[in-house]
Amino acid sequence: MLMKVSHESPVSILDLSREYNDFDYCLVHLLDQYPAYSDFFNFARPAYNREVLLDNSIFELGKAFDSQEFWVKAKKIKPNMFIVPDVLEDAEGTRESFKAFEHHANDIKNSFLTKAIGAVQGKNWHELKECYKFMSDNADMIAISFDFSYYHIIGEGGTPLDKWCSGRQRFITDLINTGVWNWSKPHHLLGCSLAKEFRYYVDVDIHNIVSCDTSNPVVAAIHGLKYDADYGLQDKPSTKLADLIEHNFTDDQLELVKYNTAMFKKIIRR
Repeated sequence: MLMKVSHESPVSILDLSREYNDFDYCLVHLLDQYPAYSDFFNFARPAYNREVLLDNSIFELGKAFDSQEFWVKAKKIKPNMFIVPDVLEDAEGTRESFKAFEHHANDIKNSFLTKAIGAVQGKNWHELKECYKFMSDNADMIAISFDFSYYHIIGEGGTPLDKWCSGRQRFITDLINTGVWNWSKPHHLLGCSLAKEFRYYVDVDIHNIVSCDTSNPVVAAIHGLKYDADYGLQDKPSTKLADLIEHNFTDDQLELVKYNTAMFKKIIRR
């Protein structure tokens, strides 16, 4: 099983990121703020033949980027994949948002080869399951986040990070065991609490989890934290990558970025 990975990175090392990223992960709200960031993603696909995923920045903003503006940005960047605007932990709101964006999604898909990713949302098993089933029926890909509050109910371990880590594993396993999991549709995992989580999906061969994104190895390097080859880190810096987008690296930090991203691939048996 090959799981592609992208580690969101500050502007100063975007060119370097092509060496450790399998695809380029774009946070839509940063495009207007940083011309160099916008240039990188505008040319990623046509000039470098890179695979691009456009995110609606809900994790960073607390709510999805404006749908109309998201459509405009997608038409300009021409990503291979885009996450349809969703609503945090709101299954009904997310389904309605997906349906409301359908015209824009069809316009984007008719303009160039791309896939609409439907993000699962909800507060409990029933809501998450029903939202998953909707995305299974309507989206080209399905995305599952790392930080649902539901994971604190079903997750194991003493810390929130442990519960998020094991909670997503448990949620996916429950979808499989109840026959809800769609084996014919590709899945993307959004973010992570602890990098060790991803080895599980590889080891049990959930083969249609095709990709994941996490800035964890890069943010860890900025904080001077070195990955272990078996589990990554036992803790997680609380800083979001978007808040470090202008960071300039020391030589030691750059070496840690290269090391941590290499160890992340080792964790997922790459």
